[in-house]
Amino acid sequence: MAEYNTPTSEPEFHANFAQLKPRMNRTEALFESSRCLFCFDAPCIKACPSGIDVPQFIRQINTGNTTGAARTIYEANYFGNACGKVCPTEVLCEGACVYNLQDMKPIEIGRLQSFATREAIEQDKKLFSAGPPNGRKVAIIGAGPAGVSAACELRSLGYEVDVFEAKAQPSGLTVYGVAPYKITNEEVLAEMAYLEAQFGFRVQYNQPITSRRELEALEESYDAVFLGIGLGLTNPLHLPGEERANCVGAVEFIEQLRQRHHQTAVGRKVIVLGGGNTAMDAASESARLGAEDVILAYRRGKEEMGAYEFEYDLAKGVGVKGLFNVAPVEIMGNGKVEGVKFIRTATLNGQVQPVAGTEFVEPCDMVIKATGQAKQLHLLRLIPGLQIDGKGRIVADERTGQTTNPKYFTSGDARNGGAEVVNASAEAKAAARGIHEYLSAGL
Repeated sequence: MAEYNTPTSEPEFHANFAQLKPRMNRTEALFESSRCLFCFDAPCIKACPSGIDVPQFIRQINTGNTTGAARTIYEANYFGNACGKVCPTEVLCEGACVYNLQDMKPIEIGRLQSFATREAIEQDKKLFSAGPPNGRKVAIIGAGPAGVSAACELRSLGYEVDVFEAKAQPSGLTVYGVAPYKITNEEVLAEMAYLEAQFGFRVQYNQPITSRRELEALEESYDAVFLGIGLGLTNPLHLPGEERANCVGAVEFIEQLRQRHHQTAVGRKVIVLGGGNTAMDAASESARLGAEDVILAYRRGKEEMGAYEFEYDLAKGVGVKGLFNVAPVEIMGNGKVEGVKFIRTATLNGQVQPVAGTEFVEPCDMVIKATGQAKQLHLLRLIPGLQIDGKGRIVADERTGQTTNPKYFTSGDARNGGAEVVNASAEAKAAARGIHEYLSAGL
């Protein structure tokens, strides 16, 4: 039986997709901040990819200096508000909190982070401004976490920055690819508007860069080009029947959900293929949209899934069931999905092997493929001298983000193959410094 009724209105949608980390009020923030031990070695800082001084901003909240706390956060991470909500804090800062060693609830660092930054955004606190103009221009392709973070850092260094975004809204997967119960569109877009107003970079929406001619125009007009293009559509499985109606990619399904909310169609029985965090999101979302049965099918064992354990627990909590050691063989149906033919698998010497004679069909009326995203190789291959590794990732200097074409820099998913928003933001800030170092050396 379904854990949730199918939402038919915005209020019902928001009830089904209630925020996992709701906003703290001031009293809650003061109480929670008072629990912090302000550890000398602060393992929470070391666990944060952007190195936010967590004890410092918590102390500032506790002493009533919320604006100072927001500044501390944003100085380390331009996606400070979003990361407070979408970061897997359970395995990062909060997972490193010393209270865990005493079987006590860790400090709710993510919610405190969102509390401080949300106040700064809503009160339009002026924390940053662009640096003195240095006469140099940088083009950024992609307004996701990497692109926007690079834009902020470059503007602080005095560069003129234009961002070219293929879609109609900024922030990439934060608004198109994160589960709605982690952060709302309104929160994401408010932070983007806040950053754009603070730093003054320009974003040209619905402006995809797809041809060599467009790249040449950027190369001629700008001193450097930053690639923050992220990843592409869901990888095809190349299975018979994959083209049937109601067999969709997880990335495309979640994007539609983020934009259309309760108007997104979902099957009555859904099979999600995959074992990563995106699969967990798609499964949870299907259940919250009112699917009666949701099955998560993975070709290896439960303990081998790539997803965080808390994400699987979250999916189970809304009624999702696991089906392990099975591999899809065919998407069954007549025009539209009617089931998935699986074969059972065994893992031998680390390799997944089908077990002969174990095929079976699991009926369903929708299949969601959460089997990874394709790299945007069509664009990357248009850039002369740009090296791509065997996994389709852009090869770049570890410290500066400079690619093998010296005019191009990169960070985020296009470089690391897919990580968290906080990783993209932190790496982009370093790459922006790399651009500055490169262009300054040429003066």
